Amino acid sequence: MNILVCISNVPDTTSKINFKNNDSEFDSNGVQYIINPNDEFGLTRAIWFQEKNNAEVTVLTVGDQTCEPILRKCLAIGANKAIRIDAVPKDGFFVASQISEICKINKYDLIICGRESIDYNGAMVGGILSNMINCPYVANCIGLSIDNKKATLEREIDGGKEVLSCELPVIIGSQKGLVEETDLIIPNMRGIMQARQKTLEVLPANSIKNLTDTNKFFKPQPKKEVKLVDSEDVNELINLLQNEAKVL
Repeated sequence: MNILVCISNVPDTTSKINFKNNDSEFDSNGVQYIINPNDEFGLTRAIWFQEKNNAEVTVLTVGDQTCEPILRKCLAIGANKAIRIDAVPKDGFFVASQISEICKINKYDLIICGRESIDYNGAMVGGILSNMINCPYVANCIGLSIDNKKATLEREIDGGKEVLSCELPVIIGSQKGLVEETDLIIPNMRGIMQARQKTLEVLPANSIKNLTDTNKFFKPQPKKEVKLVDSEDVNELINLLQNEAKVL
């Protein structure tokens, strides 16, 4: 079984976010990057298939050279090889277009994308890729088993869960539940040393017209000062809700 895991290089949630050039570009200075958590859940599941079904696991990202430490970590976790498409991602369409070209050259039985990245939360790449390569896509995937060439999948839906089945190949949008946080693999020294010997292939990006442009970023407005009211002072609470907050 041949598995492709798509990896996003995203800022750690503890990083302080700033912008530059009149708030039109993200300022990466001092930002710590990590594997997108939804992608890491998918990678861990792929490694399980590698151990149980002798699957070949390839990780892929669209990004510049600064993404390579993340790919090396994926190799240390257990991926067999890595591909970096040398481009700065502009939007979900651009990323999906670059990945689709790789999928047309290499045959993958299972393609794993994170449900969404934690930086832009676009949740677009898996669906767009599905359309581009004419392959079924199951979003919000929290369960996956494969028997021969048939996949049984479980995904979250409003108010419950849904179980589906299909023939391979298939694309899934992975998230917590596909594996748990306690199942995530921490690279050990042996894995780190082996990662240095594994293939990290850098490919040029295909010429694809961007469909969107970023004009400006905005930070959320700072929260207003909180007023604390004594639990016994009901009249003051009602007064503030009526005359200041104007919600009564």
